[in-house]
Amino acid sequence: MNPIAFTLNGKVVTSEVEDHELLLDTLRERFGLKSVKEACSIGECGACTVLIDDEPHYACLTLATKVEGHDVKTVEYLGDKGKLHPLQESFIRHGAVQCGYCTPGMLLVAYNLLLKNRQPTEEQIREALSGNLCRCTGYIQIVEAIQDAPPLF
Repeated sequence: MNPIAFTLNGKVVTSEVEDHELLLDTLRERFGLKSVKEACSIGECGACTVLIDDEPHYACLTLATKVEGHDVKTVEYLGDKGKLHPLQESFIRHGAVQCGYCTPGMLLVAYNLLLKNRQPTEEQIREALSGNLCRCTGYIQIVEAIQDAPPLF
């Protein structure tokens, strides 16, 4: 077992993890964060997307030991005390949430994009979303929700 310490959704946390343990399993099993979904397990779908130092990463491909000393954000980071984040509200307004399986990863990729570019073009949004698959919406509502989201800060 390896001790690790990192910031998770704004709070410093510690745990002991196996050498081969994936961040996906650490977040789900050790910290109870079920929003980090396992789907393809090969980094193809984006359902397990988290932000590490505000950059998107697939938790299914990231060893837990690699986040030592880093900042990790899951969708639980968004919003505050039962109140939705404006980006989440925009997803709801535009019907960008259907079955919801891809939504946490989509939200985090969108959050990352909007941190860098407050007014991305449709092409930039589609490029940012290219590593995340959605079977329900056809992406139109997701793109519209991101375009219509208020500034993050």
